[in-house]
Amino acid sequence: MNKLKTGFIYTLLSMVAFISLFPFLWMLISMTNKSVDISQGRLLPGGHLFENISKLFENYDIGSALFNSFFIAVVATVLCLIISSLAGYGFEIYRSKGKDIVFNILLLSLMIPFAALMVPLFRLFGGISQVFPAIGIDTLYAVILPYVTTAFFIFLFRQNTKMFSRELIEAARMDGLSEIGIFFRIYMPAMKNTFAAAGIISFMNNWNNYLWPLVVLQSPDIKTIPLLISNLGSGYSPDYGVIYTAIVIGTIPTALIFFFLQRYFVEGMTGSVKG
Repeated sequence: MNKLKTGFIYTLLSMVAFISLFPFLWMLISMTNKSVDISQGRLLPGGHLFENISKLFENYDIGSALFNSFFIAVVATVLCLIISSLAGYGFEIYRSKGKDIVFNILLLSLMIPFAALMVPLFRLFGGISQVFPAIGIDTLYAVILPYVTTAFFIFLFRQNTKMFSRELIEAARMDGLSEIGIFFRIYMPAMKNTFAAAGIISFMNNWNNYLWPLVVLQSPDIKTIPLLISNLGSGYSPDYGVIYTAIVIGTIPTALIFFFLQRYFVEGMTGSVKG
């Protein structure tokens, strides 16, 4: 009976795993086939991988798109980790009469969809463009700035900071360490799992961001990977082999980051604090 139950569980899990992995497997197979074979539903690997890669790099500026996406994701993630951790640390460690009210108002912003903010944001950056063109409309910094922090990341850091040792902070203060020193030399190393989890989420969100870059980026030479892939599929006769090749290449960075940091991601999301 136990063997039958175990076999049923493993069979069910195998089916779920196959269903979950099939879209990625389909992409890997499709990037080796011609567009006509993909349209016919071919499920066997073909011999056109290098041809599709050659077409992608020769006909489209994917190198520039990769650099733009990487620049946006890295800069936005670093700024997000610094600002969100500082805010979460401050909300939890320091006492203030109105901090809970401010924090609750901040959490209410999670209920506002980003689509409702696009028009105000676009008008804001339109005004910034007239004063500081370097960070205005049609620049990578206009994509980065709205994502340097969010209420979710501040909430994540505050909740994890609840498990951070207050005695450790008091001991560091008695030893003469400054508040900034406590944050960077004690708090950040102890909260590395939370930083890793927040970093993975922020990097993936910024790498895959499509809607806001579509609105704010207008020049073809500063397109990101999601915008490039969208353009590949908007033609009269799209080349599906090239499209799937671009999708796989665009998926690799986030997959690698999650693969190498998945242990820290799980521990960070469950609130683990390492001393």
